Amino acid sequence: MPADQREPLRVGVVGVGRMGRHHARIYSQMPEVRLVGVVDADAKRCAAVASEYGASGFGDTDELIAAGVDAVTVAVPTKHHRRVAEPLLRAGVACLVEKPLAPDVAEARQLAELADATGTILQVGHIERYNPAVRALAGQQDLVPRFIEVHRVSPMTFRSVDVGVVLDMMIHDLDVLLMLTGCEPQRVQASAVAVLGAAEDVCNARLEFPIGCVANVTASRLALKTERKIRIVAEDAYVSIDFARKNGLMIRHKANAEQLARVRAELTAGRDLSDLDYTDLVNIEPLQVDDADQLQMQLRDFAAVVRQGGRPKVDVHAGFAAVRTAERIVAAAREFAASIPRP
Repeated sequence: MPADQREPLRVGVVGVGRMGRHHARIYSQMPEVRLVGVVDADAKRCAAVASEYGASGFGDTDELIAAGVDAVTVAVPTKHHRRVAEPLLRAGVACLVEKPLAPDVAEARQLAELADATGTILQVGHIERYNPAVRALAGQQDLVPRFIEVHRVSPMTFRSVDVGVVLDMMIHDLDVLLMLTGCEPQRVQASAVAVLGAAEDVCNARLEFPIGCVANVTASRLALKTERKIRIVAEDAYVSIDFARKNGLMIRHKANAEQLARVRAELTAGRDLSDLDYTDLVNIEPLQVDDADQLQMQLRDFAAVVRQGGRPKVDVHAGFAAVRTAERIVAAAREFAASIPRP
């Protein structure tokens, strides 16, 4: 049920570490929202964040529910997502669960089924959907991708090491890929390497989608630099996006059909076209982006859905699909590793 719009939306945050603290900060600044309280396993941190943002600190999720909340951000480690979200969903409290939805398909399915059964809103925090460049790209309705290349690499930060790099980093790009293609891959190939622990730290995956698109996706948390880019080759366009810089460009055919036919004929005839300026045949323009804060947009969208009803931009089923694809990639990488002959 949509919340009473005559009163401020009563919200809470469970887990106020690196990400949850920012959720609490932004909620405290939203005029239509009242930050009721926060929960964290670290009592000292819980009290400090509660004091800083004018909220109450609670010992557990049950106390937060008893205080009366309409919506809650769940920003605990991934392995605790289901345990924390389940009582909230059963109590009818809308949840924004940080990505990934769950550590595996089994728990993701349980959350999806519970959200459906209770009719409670469950949004997943795939924040790249709110990246200005991605939002600009999503507005290109006529874009039909045929090949996509994604790189998301960075030095090890020792955060989110409870999951491998696929669920930690690549999951961002999997959500964007599923959005762009409108479907899950029909075939998955992958190779991965675990260096610091049991889970993979570097992974490359090749995904084949039923719409006739192939994606090559690389994620690493052992790189010496930070890079977050996606390049898309479509039937009539090329798009390059830098997630970190929040910008991108699009290249489309500018030449008319007659001019292109003439160039093709000259190439077929073996003509020397080295003096032809390629940029005369295409139109290169930056994607029109804004400077909106991604997390603010995400939380405003979440609050609006809770207040007015409707479907979140990244609902539980989108989050479930991303986890399903991630699990397929990890399984494919393990299968590939097992097939390698050992000396």
